[in-house]
Order: sequence, then structure tokens, then C-alpha cells
Amino acid sequence: MTADIRLLVLDIDGTLAGHSNLITDRVLERVRAVQARGIEVAIATGRMYRSALRFHQVVESTLPLMAYQGAFIKDPRTQKLLRHSPLPRNLALEILTHLAPLEAQSALSIHLYIDDALHVRAVIDDTVAYAARSGVEPLVVGDLHRLLHQNGTLETTKLLALSRDTALIADLLSKLGQQYAPEEVYLTRSVDTFFEATHPHANKGAAVRYLAEELLDLKPDQVMTVGDNFNDLEMIRYAGIGVAMGDAPQAVKDAADWVAPSVEVDGVADAIEQFLL
Repeated sequence: MTADIRLLVLDIDGTLAGHSNLITDRVLERVRAVQARGIEVAIATGRMYRSALRFHQVVESTLPLMAYQGAFIKDPRTQKLLRHSPLPRNLALEILTHLAPLEAQSALSIHLYIDDALHVRAVIDDTVAYAARSGVEPLVVGDLHRLLHQNGTLETTKLLALSRDTALIADLLSKLGQQYAPEEVYLTRSVDTFFEATHPHANKGAAVRYLAEELLDLKPDQVMTVGDNFNDLEMIRYAGIGVAMGDAPQAVKDAADWVAPSVEVDGVADAIEQFLL
């Protein structure tokens, strides 16, 4: 057991929940055992706040929920929004302009997250599948660029482009990663089919640092994080113990202190047993 760990931070998709979109009994039992030892448990996810809330409730976390890669941090107990770092308006419009031709060709579906609601131009099959897993009803609003342009007060928490063409997503990340500096926009993917853009300071590493250091007065070596994809890199690197799931890309595994088994065989439970129980 690592006695000095006081905070365990868990990703959802590919970490806490696999294909079933549920937390298994074994994983939940290990989370409960950790909490019984006085270790706090928090959720950090790329999901919308409203989509992540049920997982936060199932693990009975008493801490704020870090959603949208950390761009939106809210305490479900008090309903207080502690941090909101929306995507700069000019960048949201520029990225929409860049993606528009691909959307027009039905090569991808663009999602805008505004006021914790999912806004889309139209509902296509990929959107239906995404909404079903997220438990969120998309709002069909037509031209997304026009929506932002005509409503100057709207703040985009996250922009996501979804495509089953994983090569297209990788190409978008590469090209826009060359066009924009990390200080301008944070670009990542939580699964191979997602291109995601948030505020440059909105990532899970920054969110976990805020939670640990500013709210809980902890140091990095008192934190353990578990994640499975590129959007988890920052929090894996931040933590005293950073764990990657067995299905993670190699670059994520390379950044981790330990690699757990796959989510489908309860890898989080193994990670907890390895370090905390």
C-alpha cells in the first residue's frame, strides 16, 4: 500500500466504464474500500457534466466533478460552478470554418457544448450513438457558425468533431496542431474517433492540480490518477502515481508509472489493489 496517497482521480470511458457503459461491481467494491481508508475519489472526464454526473453519484464522490477535460468544474452538492474556461470565441469560429467542408460532405459530425447542452447542425447516425451512450438529447440548431456569430454571449465549453474515419481525426489533430500553438487552444482526443478542442488551460492535469492543491491542500505525490487516452496524459504526468489502462495508446502507457489491465477485465480494480489496498 502507498500510504501517502490521499486522492484518487479516475477517468470514465475506457477506465471506469467499458463497453457496458457501467461500473462493474468489482471496481465499485475497490473504490468503496479506498474511500473507507480515508482516500478521496474524484472523476475527471471529457464527458459533459450532465453525462458524467451519474458516475460521480455511483462512486459517491464528495468532491467537485471535473468535466469537459477540466474546462467545467462543478460541485454537485452545492451546485456551485467553481471553474469554467470556455474555448475562446474567435478560435471556436475559426475551427468551425475549417471543419465546415468536412461536415458538409458528411465526413464528420460537429458538436458544440454550450451551457452543458449538446448543440448540433443535424442528427446523423454517429450523433445518435453518441447521444445514447451519453444519455443526452442533442439540440438541433442548424448552422453552428451562424449560431455563435449571431449570439455574442454564447460560450463554447468544448468543440468536438466525431468521425468513424480515425485517419481523418488524426489528420485534423496534426494539421490544427501545427496551425495553433498549445498556448492558443488545447487539442486532444479521448477516443480515436473524437477530435476535441478546449481552452488552452483546460486539461485534466490542470484540473487535478486545482482540485488537489487549491481545494484539498495536497501535493502531486499524494495523488494517483488513472486514464486510458491522450486526454489523460496531463493528469497521468502530474500525479505521484499515474496509471494507464491496458488499452491505452503506447504514448500514454509510456508516460505512466504503471499499466493496468484492460477496462473489460476491471483494470481499475487491479490498479487500486496494486497501490492503495
